[in-house]
Amino acid sequence: MNKEAVTEGLLFVVGEDGLTLTQLTEILEIEKEEVSQILGHLKEKYEKENSGIRLTFLGNTFKLTTKKEHKDYYQKLIENPESNTLSQAALETLAIIAYNEPVTRIEIDEIRGVGSAQVVRKLVAKNLIKEVGRSDAIGRPILYKTTSDFLNYFGLSTIEDLPKIEELKVEENKEESKDLYQSKYKEEIL
Repeated sequence: MNKEAVTEGLLFVVGEDGLTLTQLTEILEIEKEEVSQILGHLKEKYEKENSGIRLTFLGNTFKLTTKKEHKDYYQKLIENPESNTLSQAALETLAIIAYNEPVTRIEIDEIRGVGSAQVVRKLVAKNLIKEVGRSDAIGRPILYKTTSDFLNYFGLSTIEDLPKIEELKVEENKEESKDLYQSKYKEEIL
């Protein structure tokens, strides 16, 4: 097993959360000195010009981040109209934030049932959501809320213009009963 490759994969998977030296030691089941050597080699590897990422040590955690010298290209990607379409995951995440704001990423993950770190990062980059403080929960996670760009994107004056969840449930039930009736009707004709 290539422990360097595993470390790289672990750092990729955790994204912005990063991993501490202790966490890496426990996961890889090796001594801190060996983890430090692996991290040093990865850092060296990423420092080269042919790499678009770097290994950074921020807030007691190691993280994979993009290189600052490429920021103009990342900005073009965000501003590109073709990349401004929202995925199903992004729409789900936006709905959760809009109906529960302010909300933490962990709360979003619990509602969606999958990790949302990457989606939240993209939504922040697109300025559809923003950080508005910290929760009082353990670890003081970041709270997110929708922005005025979110309102503009969806043609809303205020967040109160969103359809009420009860209205959505009634509409959903109407759709289901309509479909059931139509399918039953077709069966009787045949």
